[in-house]
Amino acid sequence: MVSSNNNKDMVVTPWEVTGEVDYDRLIRDFGTQPITSQILKKITDKTGKLHLQLQRRIFFSHRDLDTVLKLYDEGTKFVLYTGRGPSGPVHIGHLIPWLFSLHLQEKFGARLYFQMTDDEKFLINDNINLQHTKKYAYENALDLIALGFKPDKTFVIYDVEDIDLLYDITLEIAKRITYSTAKASFGFKDSTNIGWVFWPAIQAAPCFIHKKLTGENVPALIPAAIDQDPYWRVTRDIAPKLGYHKPAQIHCRFLPGLGSGGKMSASKPETSIFTMDSPEVVKRKIWNAFTGGKPTAAEQRKTGGIPSICSIYQYFFYLFEEDDKKLFERENRCKAGEILCGECKQELFFRLNKFLEEHQKRRERAKDVIEQYHIKR
Repeated sequence: MVSSNNNKDMVVTPWEVTGEVDYDRLIRDFGTQPITSQILKKITDKTGKLHLQLQRRIFFSHRDLDTVLKLYDEGTKFVLYTGRGPSGPVHIGHLIPWLFSLHLQEKFGARLYFQMTDDEKFLINDNINLQHTKKYAYENALDLIALGFKPDKTFVIYDVEDIDLLYDITLEIAKRITYSTAKASFGFKDSTNIGWVFWPAIQAAPCFIHKKLTGENVPALIPAAIDQDPYWRVTRDIAPKLGYHKPAQIHCRFLPGLGSGGKMSASKPETSIFTMDSPEVVKRKIWNAFTGGKPTAAEQRKTGGIPSICSIYQYFFYLFEEDDKKLFERENRCKAGEILCGECKQELFFRLNKFLEEHQKRRERAKDVIEQYHIKR
């Protein structure tokens, strides 16, 4: 099984994340490696400056990142691979690994293979049809393009439409993964439909698609939230049997929702900020958000707030305050009672709406170029 429920009912699987997430425990349970200061120095030597998400350890765990960097030093490039399950609109939490992938593309000149798993969402959700997933795959791709990915280095794969491109690789993978391995890794039950059981082989295929398209056998580096790690554990086991490099991963934390716990989730729309939310909707959600403040302004001025549990503060930490000094000042002012929740909410509302306004403009322009990003045969 890929869940852990010893920390306030924490469950972390590719389909469910609940409870208070203990990231140190996940490193132990999943058998990954923490990102060390030595690895960060190697990255800094190549990029000039650490990305905010590395600097603040939002990306905190990896598999074979050090190997990929070593191969890069020796002249072997790498490609990037990540994706999206298009069952609904994109929220800010989805953008965390996408923005980091954009940084890696810019700094290392790496191709990105981006998989839209419309087939998976159809298979696991009885309330979703293929027309629904196709619609959201298109909409989600607009959000990806709006971030600034380069069309000559970005290849969007729509599983249902592009299955002919993936199928031969998928079969090679599926043939080498036993049902007992899949069951142990993903927790499949007797009631699980056989499409869902087969599907992990499809998600593994883009790890190796670059060689099919170009003839170059290079490793794939996968920036993604750690709940997706079980897919790559299985894939890594069979990669050498097929003559490929083991795919490497770099895992990020979950952006918390605006409620009192758990990651941001589209299934809880009032605790999520979506990229197409209007200013009025954003304001309502922020003003109703869970904070680390005290019941009254007088009490907060006297005893201070608790930024570590505040969903508003997490937005500044993850995305909306690039200056570490200013972030530290905000944290200390909160603890000292020198700043109230309303002030932080107002500032976040301003920054978030500025970001969304620009993103929505770029997203609209992306409609004219979206076909340039569709993977070519």
